[in-house]
Amino acid sequence: MADNSQYQNILVAVDGSKATAAVLEAGIKAALRNRAHLDILTITQVDQLTDGYSTAGPSADQTYSAVHATRDRMDDLKQRAQAAGVTDVNIHIRFGNPKRVIAREFPADHHSDLIVIGASGLSGVERFMIGSVTNYVSRTARCDVLVVRAAGDTQR
Repeated sequence: MADNSQYQNILVAVDGSKATAAVLEAGIKAALRNRAHLDILTITQVDQLTDGYSTAGPSADQTYSAVHATRDRMDDLKQRAQAAGVTDVNIHIRFGNPKRVIAREFPADHHSDLIVIGASGLSGVERFMIGSVTNYVSRTARCDVLVVRAAGDTQR
């Protein structure tokens, strides 16, 4: 915990994996304990859709539908936080590299003093190929990071 001071702005980073519920729950508990503002964030990597200006990628309608579905899921997470008693909560959908957005860009923009993130949303092969977002965030964030392992998550 930060040196005897309460957290004021808590960032909960979710990716839709099985760990999302546990990460949100940990963020809610921290927000209630500290009477803090809660930001729930998910990242969409649009660069994968537009690399090379390929016409084989998703259409504008498909991209809109995906963003709309993500917005609905985020609204549900916000309602869960409010139902648990968090009164100051916002949801955010950002585009870009999850490592940079979660570790640096979002916390700088929103003055986050605690990041709550899942142990991993990737398989072992994916972690090897692209690296763990959680590992990057825990090493480079300028604020405290709480890493949450979902029940039954035995990956190490």
